[in-house]
Amino acid sequence: ESGVINSLLAVVGVGPLPWLQSPELAMPSLVIVATWSGAGTAVLIYLAALTGVSTELYEAAELDGASIWQRIVHITLPQMRGVILVLLLLQIIGAIQVFTEPYVMTDGGPANATVTVLLMIYRYAFLFGNYGVATALSLLLAAVLVIVSAIYLRLTRSWSTR
Repeated sequence: ESGVINSLLAVVGVGPLPWLQSPELAMPSLVIVATWSGAGTAVLIYLAALTGVSTELYEAAELDGASIWQRIVHITLPQMRGVILVLLLLQIIGAIQVFTEPYVMTDGGPANATVTVLLMIYRYAFLFGNYGVATALSLLLAAVLVIVSAIYLRLTRSWSTR
């Protein structure tokens, strides 16, 4: 009830909200936390990719009268396409493998609303002692990640070669 976000919401007359105690709000809360915690790495990679974009292209486009949006769409995004595609794939894989936030913040609760695949694997292996089920789930997760990655790479193959 007395967190920073609830205090800010109280200023506008909303709240307090049960962020981690409500089955409806717990997963969106974890998504926000996981997104915020991973944003720094993604931003650094995007900034590094931006430094690789040739400034001569921007200057030529500006001389030709291109607006800022035209420069972004026709210069920046095509030059960064490969990095964007790889980073998106890594983010998809990371989202499927989320463990830390649900384990630390809710331990899968309330009412199992935030149980993820890795948390389930952890529970089967270390809480229930059923290593066979945990191994089977781990192999299924690996197979799903391979299939998702193959489909993603197949669908984006033409985008990365332009």
